Amino acid sequence: MPSWKLVSGLCITFFGSLVALVGVGYAMVGVPDENTAAKSQNNVYYWADGKQMVTAGTGINRQNVTIDQIPKAMQYSVISAENKSFYTDPGVDFKGIARALVNMAQGGETQGGSTITQQFVKNTYLSQDQTITRKFKEMFISVKVGTKFTKPEILQGYLNTSYFGRGAYGIQAAAQTYYGVDAKELTPSQCAVLAALLKGATYYDPAGNPDIDRAASREANLKRSQDRWGWILGEMHKDQHLTDAEYQQAIKKYPMPQGRKATRGMTGQISYLADTAKKYVLAHSNITEARFDQGGFQIYTTFDKDKVNALSAAVEKVQKARLDPKHRDKDKYVQFGAASVVPNDGKIVALYGGAGYENNHFTNNADTSGVPVGSTWKPFVLAAAMEHGTYKTDGEGVSPLSKYNGDDNLKVRRPDGTYYLNKDNSIFRQRNESGYPWGYISLRKAMEQSINTPFVQLGVDVGMTKVRDMAQASGILPASMSQDLNPSFAIGTSTPSAIRMADAYATFAASGKHTDPYSVTEVKQAGTDLPGFNKPKATVAMPENVANNVTDTLENVIQNGTGTNAKALGRTAAGKTGTTDSNKSAWFVGYTQQLSTSVAMFRENPKDAELLSMNGTAGVASIHGGDIPTSVWTEYMKSALEGKNDLGFPKATKIGQIADEAGAPSPTPTPSITPSETPSETPSETPSEPSTPPSPTISESCRFAWNCSTDGGADAGGAGGPGGAGGTTSSPSATESTGPGSANGGGNGGGNGGGNGNLFGGSTG
Repeated sequence: MPSWKLVSGLCITFFGSLVALVGVGYAMVGVPDENTAAKSQNNVYYWADGKQMVTAGTGINRQNVTIDQIPKAMQYSVISAENKSFYTDPGVDFKGIARALVNMAQGGETQGGSTITQQFVKNTYLSQDQTITRKFKEMFISVKVGTKFTKPEILQGYLNTSYFGRGAYGIQAAAQTYYGVDAKELTPSQCAVLAALLKGATYYDPAGNPDIDRAASREANLKRSQDRWGWILGEMHKDQHLTDAEYQQAIKKYPMPQGRKATRGMTGQISYLADTAKKYVLAHSNITEARFDQGGFQIYTTFDKDKVNALSAAVEKVQKARLDPKHRDKDKYVQFGAASVVPNDGKIVALYGGAGYENNHFTNNADTSGVPVGSTWKPFVLAAAMEHGTYKTDGEGVSPLSKYNGDDNLKVRRPDGTYYLNKDNSIFRQRNESGYPWGYISLRKAMEQSINTPFVQLGVDVGMTKVRDMAQASGILPASMSQDLNPSFAIGTSTPSAIRMADAYATFAASGKHTDPYSVTEVKQAGTDLPGFNKPKATVAMPENVANNVTDTLENVIQNGTGTNAKALGRTAAGKTGTTDSNKSAWFVGYTQQLSTSVAMFRENPKDAELLSMNGTAGVASIHGGDIPTSVWTEYMKSALEGKNDLGFPKATKIGQIADEAGAPSPTPTPSITPSETPSETPSETPSEPSTPPSPTISESCRFAWNCSTDGGADAGGAGGPGGAGGTTSSPSATESTGPGSANGGGNGGGNGGGNGNLFGGSTG
């Protein structure tokens, strides 16, 4: 057994070494300088060809102020909210550090609050890495700061170096950014709002940050800000930093901050390109938004300047030709979002995010959700059916020639034979946009004319979970999908972004291979490449022939169906139109082998961001995906593909079994005809579908909806609805699921629209 002298000697040596180590650590660390921290650099963004796109930084949005220029209410708002013992504690939360060290040693994340002194140290001196080394440095520096600086100096440093969001570092920049005043002019109520931002500007800025996180919506952020604002004022009152009268005055009304403002260089589409790239960087690295906004990064993007300009020009050209917001109220508040992605690669080469930050449009319409996609969702239903079959086919895929009832106002049958019910227990009935009696038609024909009822029943027969999984495998994010897998899930109640829709259709173009969309190829800091920006790897989303058959079906949509306006592209292409209830949104998503592009059009109330009906927009009864969105798509794709070869598509081969819906008539032999006599209704290797029975009011020469005359031009069908403007007859070529029109022009396209407020909602065609 060791003697007491040996034990005592070892203890003295250990504690002496520990004291010496602490002394050395204390002596070696420096103290932060808020003026040095105030120096920031620009971030530089580059086009895909390596040329500079724009520089963006926060240097002009930062200015230090002395403690006497910071209102007492601002000082005490952060003390009451974050560190009540600030004026009495040593500046270090030793228990919090110990808790964090233990947690990290066990493999967990750091936990425990920090004092204002520690926050000041982190803001100015340390990286944001959560490591044991950083925690020890933080402790030593904080102790040293506590001995070198007075408490007012520490508080001044903290408020001058904190990040308040919107690129604003420090209380002076925050006061100017959010309220347009100098810091010394802030009211106690405004101080509490700014103090709430220190909890996390992404989630407490009442303007919202949905482009960074869907959870940071304007509504959610406003509620969080108001709740914390009220709590902070209450704590200040409780801590006797506000008198009763001051508290009652401050709590009377929430002081709403000003809206966002365009920063230097962030105009036109550049603002949305930089926004998309920044979002990608934050999602694929450990760089925080606060650190990113300090600058010093070089971001190399996938954006093609010529294609970006072509997409913007296409939107503006069609807007100018079709919309007149000065003289037509229904043309007000119309917005567009668009994106273009390269199949088999995933790179985003172009996007259209809106009118630009300089026009107070800060939401990136290309990379935000909230706009239902309508019938552009139907290809995912068809793909799931071709791969997995229905509950009646024992896992064997379904042929696109399978027949389903295309009539309007149909009951939807569950696999157990019962029907879906409304909330009042009445039988739910799915609507089409028109009441035309299609009867039993092939799924190919239903896709061509964008008829709802077949795809709703097909989705139920396949299983909506399989439809959901197919969409996800193709590139749609789960968070943007409707969580209610009711019948209308099959016809587009989900709200993916334009980028994700272009990427998902690129999966069809790539014969079933999916690559995640990306906008950044390289990020450098001080000449060093940062990790995390390798090109995404491709995955197999669906069998090759499933994708090729979807493409073959969507080619027919352009050749003979609701997307015929896209034929003006003059090359092989496939695509799908989409329109939703009350015409609140209209889409066209189409592709060649070289490029997949989506275009969304919608009206949004600027006060509450609610979608508005586009009935009457552009001077027509209703807007459809085959109209203005297809025109934008075609105009852009002509320019983007100019000089490129027409590669066509891989040939689709016969797939699946004929699995008609219960009640479909048995097939009857049809005379053989040569391919030249066959409408582009089915692949050449499969028999053509029987003709649609002629309506008594339609001449024999107009037996097929896709062959009807459009003497009055595309708008004859595009108008839709009773009394729509147009020529002597109308065609569904520019509408969704209209069926043959009437001799008065406009026809039935929308007269019996599906937007009647049924239980499940969804698309109208």
